[in-house]
Amino acid sequence: MREYNKLIVRLHRLLDIGLTVAAFISAYFIKRYLPAPFGGLSIDPDYYIILMMIIIIWYSTFSLCGLYESYRKKTFSQIFREMTKAIAIGMGILVLIMYLLKITDVSRILLGIFLLLDILLLGINKGLVYKVLAYYRSRQFNFRNILIIGSKERAKDTINAIHAHAYSGYKILGCLETELSSVGREVKSGIAVIGLLKDLNDFLSNNVVDELIVAMPFSKIDDPSKYIVTAETLGIPVRIFPDWQIHNLMHNSKIARISYEDFFGYPTITISTTPPRKDKLLIKYAFDYILSAFVFIVLLPLFVLIAIAIKTLSTGPVLYTQERCGLNGRKFMLYKFRTMQADAEKRQQELEAENESDGPVFKIRNDPRIIPYIGNFLRKTSLDELPQLINVLRGEMSLVGPRPPIPAEVEKYDDWQRRRLSMKPGLTCIWQITPNRNDISFSEWMRMDLEYIDNWSLLLDFKLMLKTAKVVLLGQGR
Repeated sequence: MREYNKLIVRLHRLLDIGLTVAAFISAYFIKRYLPAPFGGLSIDPDYYIILMMIIIIWYSTFSLCGLYESYRKKTFSQIFREMTKAIAIGMGILVLIMYLLKITDVSRILLGIFLLLDILLLGINKGLVYKVLAYYRSRQFNFRNILIIGSKERAKDTINAIHAHAYSGYKILGCLETELSSVGREVKSGIAVIGLLKDLNDFLSNNVVDELIVAMPFSKIDDPSKYIVTAETLGIPVRIFPDWQIHNLMHNSKIARISYEDFFGYPTITISTTPPRKDKLLIKYAFDYILSAFVFIVLLPLFVLIAIAIKTLSTGPVLYTQERCGLNGRKFMLYKFRTMQADAEKRQQELEAENESDGPVFKIRNDPRIIPYIGNFLRKTSLDELPQLINVLRGEMSLVGPRPPIPAEVEKYDDWQRRRLSMKPGLTCIWQITPNRNDISFSEWMRMDLEYIDNWSLLLDFKLMLKTAKVVLLGQGR
């Protein structure tokens, strides 16, 4: 996500132009102070004009040559070749414009030095960026779990392509096949057939899968649209290695977007239900970290007061931790101020008959397990959720997003409800600020979350945070 956003592209482009300017200025002074007979520069032409032309040409050429596409799917040699090609094209355009404008007496030595320095500086810069990304991906940061449909040549090509780019951040879980006899067989480089295609729904529901790759001819699959719809319903992107039977996939998606991408040199079709506005998603996540850190520091005295009240009025820890499901089913420990007695979970079974929710969630009014005074206050003001700022700072949650469910609830989800896991969970959401939210049916709650995902924008997040502040101030929680 982070590599596709416009904000980083702009910063990357500005850095490239800055290094190009530095290369030209350095070339100018090197040429000026070279020993005779190579040194010195004439007053004409005006090299400020030449530099301005370079900035405009390089800025345009770098974008047109695709220098700011994702590094995840490229080798450094590819990146370096594209960069060198773009610089060479820029130099060719510069020479042509100078010829048409009859700008003469420009030092060829200066341009030669500039060309070498520009390639050197930009090459070092892109190499460092590539190495940093590779370093973090090799340590399981920013990686994607891949599940492959197929185990024949096309699947082997896919595995080879991914393993040849070990630092790309892709982790192959295994392959699915149509025949039972294939299960357990090694496909390539330790990757095996781990199940049957007919069980795709169960596998996607019970494992963390970030992307599904179809590396099998559609002619070998009975009703391929069924499996595409399964992944789409769960909110998991699908990448298709097309063949001549691509026309057999008569899939008219209502909620997903279809795009064409290069995947390590192979043309693929990607079907994704997550928001395509990658640049704004980066702003969202950056805002999450900045605002969470600020609010955490400002409210630290309040944290202390709440902790003292909880310890005074009940026995047990101040914080309540519970395993929850995050993005695509990733499990993490969620933090809350404890509002119930220490044995609340053990007593839940006794109260199951009073459950007021029509879904897998457990909710009752006037819960007898709540800590007197402080428990209800924290719930009504939603202050019990404040420790989740720690989850946001850990990258497990966002400020705004579908509330993170517990694994036991997720196991009871219908397929269409699991798509709410396709976006990072949040502290607040549409359901959270809805009046009498606990009286809303479980299905309607799920539809609210999917509505948020399908219509997400920074403005929507801002509106939800303002409405959440109102709910907290008026004590409308429960």
